[in-house]
Amino acid sequence: MSSQNRLKKFLGWRETVKPHITLGDELYVLLAPFRLPLILTVLTMFFGTLGYMLIDDMKFIDALYQTGITFTTVGFGEIAHISDAGRIFTISLIIFGFLVFSAAIGIIVEVLNKGTLQKVIKERNMLYNIARLKQHYVICYHNEFTIQVTKHLRESHIPFVVIDPSEELDKLAIKYQYPYYVQSEPHTEEAILKSHLSSAKGIITLADNIADNIATIASVRLYEKEIGRRRSFLIISNAHSTSDEEKLKKLGADKVVTPTSIMAQRINAMAIRPDMENLLQEFLYKQDTPLDMEEAKVSKTSWLTLRKIKEANFREIANVTIIGIRHKDGKFVPMPKGEAIITAESKLLLIGPGEGIKRTKKLIRKTIQPEEMKSV
Repeated sequence: MSSQNRLKKFLGWRETVKPHITLGDELYVLLAPFRLPLILTVLTMFFGTLGYMLIDDMKFIDALYQTGITFTTVGFGEIAHISDAGRIFTISLIIFGFLVFSAAIGIIVEVLNKGTLQKVIKERNMLYNIARLKQHYVICYHNEFTIQVTKHLRESHIPFVVIDPSEELDKLAIKYQYPYYVQSEPHTEEAILKSHLSSAKGIITLADNIADNIATIASVRLYEKEIGRRRSFLIISNAHSTSDEEKLKKLGADKVVTPTSIMAQRINAMAIRPDMENLLQEFLYKQDTPLDMEEAKVSKTSWLTLRKIKEANFREIANVTIIGIRHKDGKFVPMPKGEAIITAESKLLLIGPGEGIKRTKKLIRKTIQPEEMKSV
């Protein structure tokens, strides 16, 4: 890192990131009515200055100053002797200035009363703020699911952008504390660009019907190919039935949540093993828990490929334990023995502190066995 970058980081400076859509054209159209008063003001100042210089032989700066105080009707009086012709010219300048200012005020009031200019400026500022986000989630459609999901994301300090076509989204954003939002249909190119999906970690689509979820998933996967993204977007969706869940997964969703299935699983867990359910509630579902559980994929080039689980030694290095392994064919082995072989493209289910799991994932991604692993 260069000394300049270190200084910027120390001072907390942020690079200006330009959004994909800046609303510059819309803003230009709304400001276009101000062109006529501005042009008339400049022309009046020019002709007034020229008139005083020709009629009363004033110096340029005196003529400019006299034109300014006359045109704005501030009433400072004459800064030098003005002839009769000059006074007639002054009266004409005052009347013309009054007309120009009246027209300008009328235009300003009309534009501001419409409210469109303020709305565009507010949205433009929002887009620039969204463009600064990194590894955020784009959440599609506002409903009860969205309210609960965003609540937990805020508690975990994970940035997110809510997209919904509702005209009441401004009010909903204030009520439910959405810091960033876009009023649009989530599957459209406009919504994808405004939410700065290119720098997002993934998208969560929570539509009330499967058709909207399908459209959003298809659009995101197409956009992913267009920008040539190396790592795929994580797409999480909801479904109302098992058949809908299968459809969404085939279309490209990574995770699909079916509320009825989740509720049935939780109720069964409470009924069969209530103590275990309480344990999971205490350690895995709370935001401030020191314990975490995640899956880590073992690539073909990982040093762990075709090694035994006991050679990993994650417990000694990062206080993390492998409690399950999911092979490429989908077969899951719970609590694997130390002699079990870790195959390529399998997924290890890890449990331990959050920082330890992060460190473990970095170790797994290495192609050569790390030095600290050899000494254990």
